[in-house]
Amino acid sequence: MHLLHIDSSILGENSVSRILSASIVEREKTLHPGISVTYRDLAAEALPHLSPAHIAAWHGAPADAALAADLALGGAIIDELFAADILVIGAPMYNFTVPTQLKAWIDRILIAGKTFKYTEAGPQSLLPPGKKVILGLSRGGAYGPGTPTASFEHQESFLLTALGFIGLTDVTVIRAEGIAMGPEARAAAIDSAHGAIAALT
Repeated sequence: MHLLHIDSSILGENSVSRILSASIVEREKTLHPGISVTYRDLAAEALPHLSPAHIAAWHGAPADAALAADLALGGAIIDELFAADILVIGAPMYNFTVPTQLKAWIDRILIAGKTFKYTEAGPQSLLPPGKKVILGLSRGGAYGPGTPTASFEHQESFLLTALGFIGLTDVTVIRAEGIAMGPEARAAAIDSAHGAIAALT
């Protein structure tokens, strides 16, 4: 069994989403002794955003050495996804959505002909079935259902939509919400999230 661990926060050791994702990975190691882990830190090694040169290369235009290396990296990103039985993503909310670093990764895995194909019945996943996803999400404010700012939430909803588009629908969400609303709120949110992680089976 293999696990792919993705982090995207730019806050380093001060990141709550990194705390959660690391805790989730440790829980999965306990549940699955011997599981192997691939780790990708999208803040430490940010993926270049797609450009006109990428599109041209995908349509057969020649690529220089730098672009060829980047295209090979994109292939490796997809290979990592195919190899993973469990995908753990640590994602904070920045300006109501995911970090740009994580969006760049999403753009590398939602590739027609690679991870999905269009059919008359709609998009169809090309990924092996049975993959499990666990999201470790952090938010400074409160954006859950029923809150005044619920309509501002484009973090969790975006990830569920993007991952579901390529057939990743077995998703568990662990949230630490309101972490910027004072020390007590931060501690309570992290404790609650750790409780949810401990309950993972």
